Amino acid sequence: MISPDGEQLGIMHPNEARDKAKEFGLDLVEVAPNSRPPVCRIMDFGKYQYDQSKKAAASRSTRVQLKTVQLRPNTDDHDMDVKLRRAKKFLEGGNQVRFVMRMRGRERAYTQRWVEHLGELLADFSENYETPINVVSSPRGEGWRIHAIVEPASTS
Repeated sequence: MISPDGEQLGIMHPNEARDKAKEFGLDLVEVAPNSRPPVCRIMDFGKYQYDQSKKAAASRSTRVQLKTVQLRPNTDDHDMDVKLRRAKKFLEGGNQVRFVMRMRGRERAYTQRWVEHLGELLADFSENYETPINVVSSPRGEGWRIHAIVEPASTS
């Protein structure tokens, strides 16, 4: 049994522990059920749940996500700039970016040309947007699409 201050109160019967928790006006929470004897703590359970949800939310927000930017082989220059600026924001946020170039019709007959085009695009992207990147997966064709994955270069 642990008090709200963190001091050990010793081993006691569950009913006695509940009475102690009532004296403090708090809840009795089992924090280590697998240990022998189980460890309980006197605390405000609502505050504990709130703190746990905040920690979970913080860990979710720092997790690296894979963002997708979709292109076409003949995407216009201005549209390409808009998509690359969006990719830059994703990379600055610490996320990986997957570039997907979708081909239709006769564009598929020239897959190797578009693979090279996407490779050149990634090289220009790193230079023009001053965003240091690591290429995780170099451009490669898979059916009707060409994929490439990049991530921000580590600064350490």
